[in-house]
Amino acid sequence: MRLALAQIRIERGAVADNVERARSAVADAAAAGADLVALPEIFNVGYFAFDLYERRAESVTGPTVSALAESAREHGVGVLAGSIVEDLAASHEAGVETPAAEGFANASVFLDRDGERRAVYRKHHLFGYGSAEQELLVPGESLPTVAFDDHVVGMTTCYDLRFPSLYRDLVDAGATLVLVPSAWPYPRVEHWRLFPRTRAVENLCYVGAVNGVGTFDDSTLLGRSAVYDPWGTAVASTGDESALVTADVDRDRVEEVRSDFPALDDRRR
Repeated sequence: MRLALAQIRIERGAVADNVERARSAVADAAAAGADLVALPEIFNVGYFAFDLYERRAESVTGPTVSALAESAREHGVGVLAGSIVEDLAASHEAGVETPAAEGFANASVFLDRDGERRAVYRKHHLFGYGSAEQELLVPGESLPTVAFDDHVVGMTTCYDLRFPSLYRDLVDAGATLVLVPSAWPYPRVEHWRLFPRTRAVENLCYVGAVNGVGTFDDSTLLGRSAVYDPWGTAVASTGDESALVTADVDRDRVEEVRSDFPALDDRRR
C-alpha cells in the first residue's frame, strides 16, 4: 500500500484556501499512485487560531469533510481528513456518536475510497503548554481502528505522541500503521523526530507523522513529515516547505519484523 502525507501550507483562518490545498494534495497523491492520503492537524482553520475555533467549527458531516469525501470518491483513495475543529452539537444532531452533546473537539475523520466515513478519532490528550486547547475542547474517548487494504490503521493526533500507552492500545487492537496528523511548531524539532520514531520502534509498526507548514502569530510549524518503518527507520521524509511525502508501507514487513524480533510477546502486563 502506498501512503502519502500531505504537508500543506496552512493559512490562519483561510478555510476555503486551505481546503483547496488539501484537495489539490489529494489529487497529486492519487496521481503519484497513493492508496491513502493523510492531512495535518486542524488543516482548515490553523491549529493556533484559537480565537476562530468556535466560529469555524463544523460537524464531521460538514463542508470540509464533505469536500475531502468528494476528493476521495473522485480519485479512489482513502483520506484521513487530518483534523478539524468539530462542533459536537452539530455532529450529534447529524446522528454521529460524540463524547458530549455540545462543545468542540479536535477530530480526524477517516474516509474510504468511496468517500464514506469509516471512523472519527478525537484527540485524547489536549495540549496545555502555551495553548488554549484544554480550555476550548472536549477530549476524545474512543480509539478506533480501520481495516484498509491490507493494514489495520490507527489514528492519534500530535500531543498524543507523548503518551505511549495509547499506541500500545492500538497495537493490541491490531494496528499495523498509525497516522499522526500534527501541528508541531519550532523549536521542538528533536522531539518531533524522536517521538514518532520511538512509537514505531516500541510497537513494531509503521508510523506516518504528517505536519503542516505556516506561521501563526508567534508559532511556526516545522514541517518535517515522515514515515517510519517497524524498525524506526525513516523511509520517507521532507523539510519545512510544502511537500508530498510518499512511501510504500508493506504489511508483510510488519509481520517479518514482529517475527524476527518478537518484543511484543515478552510484555508483562
